[in-house]
Amino acid sequence: MKFVESGIEGLWLTEPEPFRDARGSFVRTFCAEVFAARGLETNFVQHSRSTSVGRGTVRGLHFQRPPDAEVKLVSCVAGAIWDVAVDLRSGSPTYGAWRAFELSAANGRQLYIPTGFAHGFQTLTDEAATNYLISSAYAPGSADGLLFDDPDIGITWPAPVTTLSERDRRWPCLRDTIPADIA
Repeated sequence: MKFVESGIEGLWLTEPEPFRDARGSFVRTFCAEVFAARGLETNFVQHSRSTSVGRGTVRGLHFQRPPDAEVKLVSCVAGAIWDVAVDLRSGSPTYGAWRAFELSAANGRQLYIPTGFAHGFQTLTDEAATNYLISSAYAPGSADGLLFDDPDIGITWPAPVTTLSERDRRWPCLRDTIPADIA
């Protein structure tokens, strides 16, 4: 797999390097040895999948606070999503900055999101399925989030928002919260 710098320290886009033959293709999506050599998380204790039925659905922006902060490795296994990560690390020179990448079943890309980031995505197709490898089990008491359309962050979503959970409508703006790496 190929690692592509995102412009924010610790946030990586991975691109597949498939082996193709007459049968089809084979691609490695995770290798502990390769991730460890880059100093990245290798212990993913929870594997999750979300499905979204309509184009324009937004999920997020979510994160967990310490002691349950989590690293995520996100991929799209059906359809396509526009995956977003926002830097919430105190003292980071890119605090409040965001990056977004199209992840799809066709392009095979994954986004490695370290602790201290909020994560969300918008579906670019109907019937999108998103996989997550997560380094920490879900802890409701540590779960937090930011408003998806916070004007101070300024995420430019690629399509009109068609579906959003009530919980995601109620998250605070960045200016009204504390950095994600502070308990």
